[in-house]
Amino acid sequence: MPSPVPTLLFILLLAGLTSAFRICAFNAQRLTVAKVAKVHIMETMVKILARCDITVLQEVVDTSGDAIPLLLRDLNRFDDSGPYSFLSSPLLGRSTYMEKYVYVYRSHKTQVLNAYVYDDKMDVFAREPFVAQFSLPSKVLPKLALVPLHTTPKDVATELDALYIVFLNVSQQWQNEVNVILLGDFNADCSSLSKKRQGELVLRTNPGFLWVIPDGEDTTVRDSTYCTYDRIVVHGEHCQGLVKWAAAFKFPQSFQLTEAEALNISDHYPVEVELNGSPGWPLAYIPVNVAMLLLLTGLESPL
Repeated sequence: MPSPVPTLLFILLLAGLTSAFRICAFNAQRLTVAKVAKVHIMETMVKILARCDITVLQEVVDTSGDAIPLLLRDLNRFDDSGPYSFLSSPLLGRSTYMEKYVYVYRSHKTQVLNAYVYDDKMDVFAREPFVAQFSLPSKVLPKLALVPLHTTPKDVATELDALYIVFLNVSQQWQNEVNVILLGDFNADCSSLSKKRQGELVLRTNPGFLWVIPDGEDTTVRDSTYCTYDRIVVHGEHCQGLVKWAAAFKFPQSFQLTEAEALNISDHYPVEVELNGSPGWPLAYIPVNVAMLLLLTGLESPL
């Protein structure tokens, strides 16, 4: 009778090879050093970030530059699936109120290949997108461009139509890159954007874009609001083909927080998209415990 160990290891190996990759966007509502210094806020923020391989934080208004390093310090202590690194834009805005986009990512699974702040010559955006291209552990999708946007509520339709121009710019910058995810607090619902105007957006009428957070999914924490403000839009055949699921993460319910407690964190839910793994995810990304078993037994990879 053959030993059950190779069979078990092969199953574990397949599990490692098909592990998914999760990309998230979270409006962290005026994130500052003073905010992350509060223990209950830090603990919840860390739990939210630990769910994702890449998170795009918005409304980071910290001018000291200390808030994100403090957050990552606790995140790396909490979650041994790291280490985590970050990439921050400069402060962006038209007035004294400025925000940063910050990518927080698992640096053993993905790396930043390129990044730039979109050159908004016409000053269409209140906070121009901070575009980044990441490597992915996939032969099917080895790299992916992320384009975050936090719109201003008074110019939602204008900014979202201009986001298509940013997409074209990304494609031009990176040699016709077509696998792109546009994501963030688009304010794309309720009083900020009517249903009629939603349907007229270029990103809606162009069939190449897939809105994976469906209309009607509440992305707001307050019980008194029900709006799909936060969105994830996927472009590219390979990327769309790997989409497993997408949703808002209702952290108050998951972490058993009252509405008041949750609002101390943010008035938005994070939104998430999970990409399927495939046999193309290379051996280097097998979980450490599986790799150790392979070494101990001398079992060869089936790849």
